[in-house]
Amino acid sequence: MKKSSESLEHLGLPSEDGKTVSAARFPDGGQYRIEIPSTEGPKALRAAFEEGDRLGCPLHRFSQGSGIQMLSDGEISEMCRIGADRGVEINLFVTPRANFDTGGMWAAPGGKAIQWQIRGAEQLRYCLDDIYRAVDLGIRSVLLSDWGLIEVVSQLRSEGQLPGELVIKSSALMAPANPASVRLLEKTGANTINVATDLSVAQMSAIRQVCQVPMDVYIEAPDGLGGFVRHHETPDLLRYAAPIYVKAGLRNSPDIYPAGYHIESTVLALSRERVRRSKLIYDLIQREYPEAIISPQGSSDLGIPQIS
Repeated sequence: MKKSSESLEHLGLPSEDGKTVSAARFPDGGQYRIEIPSTEGPKALRAAFEEGDRLGCPLHRFSQGSGIQMLSDGEISEMCRIGADRGVEINLFVTPRANFDTGGMWAAPGGKAIQWQIRGAEQLRYCLDDIYRAVDLGIRSVLLSDWGLIEVVSQLRSEGQLPGELVIKSSALMAPANPASVRLLEKTGANTINVATDLSVAQMSAIRQVCQVPMDVYIEAPDGLGGFVRHHETPDLLRYAAPIYVKAGLRNSPDIYPAGYHIESTVLALSRERVRRSKLIYDLIQREYPEAIISPQGSSDLGIPQIS
């Protein structure tokens, strides 16, 4: 045990999980921001804002899951306009990926973990096509679920072929669950990291000891990611793992990817309910940890769309 502990410490990694108060913050000084996941188009975005305004719930980022290829230029441009007007980040998932493609390994019992990865050189190119198109329309935040794609996009960003302010958000489907994996994702180029949904507060605190970028945390996870409802842990997560994006997925809700007119009423209802759940979490923070600092709207490090 002593040898293994010393080895990890030599590598700058903690050798045990434990709650250590986090002094890390967003650049604006905040400990947390609120993200609404699975916002599948401009109608869902408007519905979420209507609910947020009605309830008085602050909102900082909206992420999408169906993929850029499922949105028209007009829809992306409209989302960019709304995001720029409201000073929020609009984050779009990149497609294609294995579970949309003709391959079959992702559907096999032992292959589920690869369903969000990129298959082959051509899929890698198609993903870049997606990103260049979205960036040209004003998007400044993309959601990636493949290690290699993250590295490629990060390198293109550093070389100036993609905007320097482009935010790379790693998908929850990558599910990094330990300090070494999260640190590697950060080194690879991720600016904000979805960690595994089932980590304890102590485990996330250990990750925070070696991770500088924000973590994206499902306070309520959709069924496909475990269905955990852990609202009451939020204050401790802010104390020991800040800065974090607080995310409310929905337990007991259908998988809507890819979304479209055929399930539009469901998509809009889910967006509104995610905001309502976020307000419940926000109110809980005000009761249990009122001194916690929430980021202001429009912070400069957000991937706010840039429209000409």
